[in-house]
Amino acid sequence: MKQTTLNDNFDHADKYDALAEDILRHNRSRLTHKSNRTKGKDKKPSRQEVLNTLVDESDLVEDFVPTYVKNIDPKHFERRWVIESLSGFYRDKLISDVLFQVKVGKEANVYACIGGESADCEMIAAKLYRPRMFRHLRNDAAYKIGRLTHTREGKKTKRNSGIERATKKKTKFGQDLEFANWIGHEYRMQTKLYEAGADVPKPVGHAGNVILMAFCGDEQTAAATLNDVTLNSAEAQPLFDQIIENIQLMLALNLVHGDLSPYNILYWQGELTIIDFPQVVDATVNPNAQTFLQRDVQRIVDYFAPYGVSADGPKISLDLWQQFMNGELPLYN
Repeated sequence: MKQTTLNDNFDHADKYDALAEDILRHNRSRLTHKSNRTKGKDKKPSRQEVLNTLVDESDLVEDFVPTYVKNIDPKHFERRWVIESLSGFYRDKLISDVLFQVKVGKEANVYACIGGESADCEMIAAKLYRPRMFRHLRNDAAYKIGRLTHTREGKKTKRNSGIERATKKKTKFGQDLEFANWIGHEYRMQTKLYEAGADVPKPVGHAGNVILMAFCGDEQTAAATLNDVTLNSAEAQPLFDQIIENIQLMLALNLVHGDLSPYNILYWQGELTIIDFPQVVDATVNPNAQTFLQRDVQRIVDYFAPYGVSADGPKISLDLWQQFMNGELPLYN
């Protein structure tokens, strides 16, 4: 069986440095333009001046220097980003340390943390979304059909409100709010599923660009994703059944994961945990829900087929839809 180890995390270093340089170029261009307008000069800001635009020093906790960042150059973007993003949780004693980087994704990085005095988890996974303008989300409109916009405080807004119009018009305020809604939606869906008994990580906290949840793994190793695991023949069928039961539980709540695959199912010591919920849709209002359900089921069927698990994906998804949605297609009003 292949497991993700601490050394594997450094394989992403070059990719992360490239991302950081893109961020620096963006901010340097912006600051240069501002300087040219206000001073009539053609002097480019320094690298440090650009870095300073990414972090509000007033948000930092002076004694929060987690283990993971101690060997990172103080001027490196990731060091400052991790400290700034997690300082509030350290101050609130939800985390006490950051041990290692688990994952570098297009939209977010995940870090393994030690839980603090206020947390009821020994190990916590911190999912840090990148700043809004550097996200790599594509074609997310299909997932957002029927969702209500929420304010920064998490309250639902009325349709055609000023907030919803700003979001549709892609104003800066609207884009910031859309980013916050995407993260807030993920946390709300994960909480709802956890409370219903689904095999998802226990939510611990959420603020700004960060979601905290129970960690799958230990202080040296993170759980592997299912696509990186070689199962033994005896566990394949029970694990397949477990995932289908979770899909069924979601649909009983009128929810469809929307992006379920072996890449967002964790395997640790024979147990499975489903992760990543920003794309979760309401099956009663999103007209794409049945298509997403069919795709989710088929991906799982395809993964387990080489292990001798025989299943008819279209039939499973259709039976589930007819059972919980009465065979009706959702209508978005």
